[in-house]
Amino acid sequence: MATKKKMLQAAAGNAGGEALNVEDVFSTYLYDGNGSTQTITNGIDLDGEGGLVWLKQRTGAGLQHVLYDTERGSDSALFTSLENGAVTSGGTYTTTFNSGGFTTNTSGGNVNNSGQDNASWTFRKAPKFFTCVEYTGDGVAGREIAHNLGGTVGSIFVKKTNATREWAVYHRGVGATHYGVINNTDPFYDQVTLWNDTEPTSTHFTVGDNNSVNTNGDTYVAYLFAHNDGDGGFGPDGDQDIIKCGSYNLPYGSVDQVDVDLGFEPQWLLIKHSSPSNSNWYLYDTMRGATQDVFTSLYANTSGAEASQGNATYPNKITPTGFSINPAYFPVATAGSDYIYIAIRRGTKVPESGTEVFAPVVHNPDTSEINVSGGFTADAFISTRTGGTNKYITPRLLGGRTLVTNITGAETDYSANIGWDTQEGVNFTGFWSSSTDGFDWQWKRAPGFFDVVAYEWNGTATRNVEHNLGVPPEMYIVKRRNSTTGWYVRHKDFFGTNGSIVLNTTAATAQTGIFTTGGTTDTTFPVANDGTVNASGGTYVAYLFASLDGISKVGSYTGNGSSQTINCGFTSGARFILIKRTDSTGDWYVWDTERGIVAGNDPHLSLNTTAAEVTTDDSIDPDSSGFIVNQVSATNINVSSAEYIFYAVA
Repeated sequence: MATKKKMLQAAAGNAGGEALNVEDVFSTYLYDGNGSTQTITNGIDLDGEGGLVWLKQRTGAGLQHVLYDTERGSDSALFTSLENGAVTSGGTYTTTFNSGGFTTNTSGGNVNNSGQDNASWTFRKAPKFFTCVEYTGDGVAGREIAHNLGGTVGSIFVKKTNATREWAVYHRGVGATHYGVINNTDPFYDQVTLWNDTEPTSTHFTVGDNNSVNTNGDTYVAYLFAHNDGDGGFGPDGDQDIIKCGSYNLPYGSVDQVDVDLGFEPQWLLIKHSSPSNSNWYLYDTMRGATQDVFTSLYANTSGAEASQGNATYPNKITPTGFSINPAYFPVATAGSDYIYIAIRRGTKVPESGTEVFAPVVHNPDTSEINVSGGFTADAFISTRTGGTNKYITPRLLGGRTLVTNITGAETDYSANIGWDTQEGVNFTGFWSSSTDGFDWQWKRAPGFFDVVAYEWNGTATRNVEHNLGVPPEMYIVKRRNSTTGWYVRHKDFFGTNGSIVLNTTAATAQTGIFTTGGTTDTTFPVANDGTVNASGGTYVAYLFASLDGISKVGSYTGNGSSQTINCGFTSGARFILIKRTDSTGDWYVWDTERGIVAGNDPHLSLNTTAAEVTTDDSIDPDSSGFIVNQVSATNINVSSAEYIFYAVA
């Protein structure tokens, strides 16, 4: 490992120099209030490392954003929407910091009311990400406050804790000559007495003699957010940025979209109009619904419930490299106006087992709301009935907008029936009403394993579509969302002139010209100038798969006419198997361990049909290294000299 990378990992990592992932230092966690004590296990070590917990009830007005930090202790609450000092009211506002999250002890209050939906955002102290500092004012302009952020300071929130006073905000997008106020809609003011017109350093920030930041004898807390610019030092290789604090200009009505390039896909955004007044502090995250069309917002400066901005006509979007705002639908957009933001990257952790990122799930008919959980935060699913019906596929990135793998139709909006705002799995409300058991395959997006990309035609004849898989995708499936076209599949063993295969048919290798012959990379995949994958007015979704040692395998084999073992490099066998014949017709067959991969008959479904599962043939047998294929006429998945592709998950 290069010396520079070692230094970066040591700066941003755990003990021993191992680099941190986003999952180690930040979490958005949604939970239902129980009116009593509730422990939130989000994997963030607050007890040992310290940090900040930010809580908000999502439903109902009049309930404040509540903040607790390890500097001031677990019984001291602040409110971003109020000027009040810290509140320690007899246990009503109490949160305990744990090694894997926190426990909220509120028996009512703002953040655990029985039956109410809540959101939490946890920021762990870590170099080049976040830190918090408590200090006592001395009233001397130019005072330097030491901190241990160890990198570029992107933004600072300061609050007087022993008395009423507005919050004071520094942001690098407007500089130390200006300050903002997070508890109201005011613009950023030009004022020397806040930051003494002095930019913060990697070890200190400077305050003036203003009452909001430095009155003699008063106590304050400061929350510092870093800005990474090629120096973050996070992720599996210790070379990724995970937080950005920047600004952009939003000219109203003069452009279709304003694209903000972060260099990564965000999971959390805080955005504020920095010049005119009457602008909220908009808080978005992908758990509550920052999708391709709608951003579900809370306002850090108010006690209001969450609301939505954007729609399919005027979408706000999360992109693989940042986010995109439509000036026609973003609140209080003003010609030539500027915005500041804080953005945090989506997950960077490479999974260590298949159960972290994939699950087959049987569920009962859902005439009312049910949660279908694979035990992790799901990002995409295929849902069907074992008794036979369509195969519905939808990703978190599109909210409830759903396509069907066995037909060519455009997407349908099922956002009233499909809810992604759950910590595990997905919520269905009346999506299925049949008496036949439902069945889901759920995936989590993760580096090296699986990714989802939504994109639009960008005016170029051929293009390289950006993704966040982190490795070159070995199989990807593309469908036009807004038109009747087929599902086109590219597989690593057919990347040459033979082109593509169609998911919604039994056909062998399809026509050329759908995908270009150029290679994939760890950040892009190529598409040609074709209406099915890249045409004027087209909106698209792509599902990307890769082989990850011991967890997933994208591969191919040649049939031998009897039985053969397909070695995927697994140790406990495959839990999911997808097989397609490519030299002749054949279904896209699917097996999984939830319905049975055994030494006997194995139920299978087909992604290209509405047929009920077939339970009367023994086409697959288990093997610890992967799986065994048997030649039986029911499926013909091992015909002598025939060619097949497969995808398997351990």
